Amino acid sequence: MKGKLPDRQIKLCVIGLGYVGLPLAVELGKHFHTTGFDINKERIRELSNNKDVTLEVTKQDLREAKSLTLTSSAKQIKDANIYIVTVPTPITLSLKPDLGPLRNACRTVANVLQRGDIVVFESTVFPGATREICIPILEKSGLKFNKDFSCGYSPERINPGDSKMKLRDIIKVVSASNNKALKKIKLIYEKIIDAGIYVAESIEVAEAAKVIENTQRDLNIALMNELSMIFNKMGLDTNEVLSAANTKWNFLDFKPGLVGGHCIGVDPYYLTFKSKQLNLIPKVILAGRRTNNSMSKFGVEELKNIFLKSNLSLKGKKILILGLAFKEDCTDIRNSKVFDIIDYLNKEKALVEIYDPLINTDLEERTFERVYKLDKQNYHAVILAVPHKKIIKMGIKKIKTLLLPNGIFFDLKAKFKKHESNFRL
Repeated sequence: MKGKLPDRQIKLCVIGLGYVGLPLAVELGKHFHTTGFDINKERIRELSNNKDVTLEVTKQDLREAKSLTLTSSAKQIKDANIYIVTVPTPITLSLKPDLGPLRNACRTVANVLQRGDIVVFESTVFPGATREICIPILEKSGLKFNKDFSCGYSPERINPGDSKMKLRDIIKVVSASNNKALKKIKLIYEKIIDAGIYVAESIEVAEAAKVIENTQRDLNIALMNELSMIFNKMGLDTNEVLSAANTKWNFLDFKPGLVGGHCIGVDPYYLTFKSKQLNLIPKVILAGRRTNNSMSKFGVEELKNIFLKSNLSLKGKKILILGLAFKEDCTDIRNSKVFDIIDYLNKEKALVEIYDPLINTDLEERTFERVYKLDKQNYHAVILAVPHKKIIKMGIKKIKTLLLPNGIFFDLKAKFKKHESNFRL
């Protein structure tokens, strides 16, 4: 039985209203007085009009969050007594953690922090970051950690574009710096999580659990990608091999493909950063990252080889790429490996066009042309890079009408039958 909580005494503030923060703020706003804060004024304006460009929550969801207030003004969050930080934690060009957004969020909270408040972090970090990075900034408020305020860590597990496993359906890991704060954090999340709560032994355990979840997936996909490269050289269809192997009861069902986005393609670097600080070189993790980062180039090289067999080059060829987001049924283009494919095609002097029915983001100053209407028999090659449902519904017949005679269809994620494409991973 879930514990009782005096809802009227709880005033929550969710810092950052992206893919993680918005669904959380909406669910909390159905039970508690909740303020959703984001520095992006346009984001607040859109959400105030019940429009979520990330497609993670519906208009109905926003309407049902009766106790949710949205703001971009830090002055309007000072009355909260529990702050939940859900800002992005990207990486730099040198593949090191970029904690700028997290540090700024901590400074924002420190300016309004009061005695008795609790600060919970959901942003992905390396183990130890809450104590080493966040708490010292919060203490600049003049308050003392675990005396005047408490902290917790609850790793986010949002899967963008997944309509089946939503926030309520995923077990929530929680942790805190003391038992009193842990009890309150646990009771709050119990209000919005149907799948259950798991209490981690410490903040560091919860941080580590989060960062290895995506590292494990990254390595498994890296293995599939390496197998794909091997099997393609052998003339074997990777999907057929995996289908046969999947008949074994304990074979893990992973597929080859591009690994981008702000989770699987980023989180492992937080763990490798910490590992290097401890003078331990994480060979396996980094090898997996190198393999996954090489797949865009591998795909373009295979396409190039197909043209070479006919004594043709990619120079001047019109190439249509279907999908630009980092994964299917998602509107997020951050760290999408499709951009790498575009870069490699540009180096070959191909003429690249992009079609993605889900992306509304301004894509100016890009080295490709964006198309909104697909012309028949217009392309030397079509690459199915991101299999959005809207794209798959086009069907193989319509996709092939886009090809010029002897055109190449590259089914990157093997969504259609083997004989329907010229190449697939």
